[in-house]
Amino acid sequence: MNVGWNDNAPIYRQLKDRVIDMMLDGILKAGDALPSVRQIAAEYQLNPITVSKAYQELVDEHLVEKRRGIGMYVTEGASEKLLASERERFLREEWPAMVERIRLLGLNVEQLLHTTQPGGTA
Repeated sequence: MNVGWNDNAPIYRQLKDRVIDMMLDGILKAGDALPSVRQIAAEYQLNPITVSKAYQELVDEHLVEKRRGIGMYVTEGASEKLLASERERFLREEWPAMVERIRLLGLNVEQLLHTTQPGGTA
């Protein structure tokens, strides 16, 4: 995890999002242990309560499970669940804005596909 906290969101939320990104990128896989709360707190100079809050939200969303006395582990199917939820969010929130922008620019499907193909301009 790289450090670079910003003021746009609470740090616990940014930490949670970074763990989610690591799951989506395949860095953290089902059954993998998350670094301990103490380890993350020390490494990134965070309050352990902040780290615990981020981890608890992951537990609440069934992406991570607590194993008493041994740590937090990525649950089976977590990345698939995240991918489905990200796809749904994209289609609900981002895609309509893109479609509107495409319409305003007067682009058509053939132009868009051509620019994403090998040999296209994108």
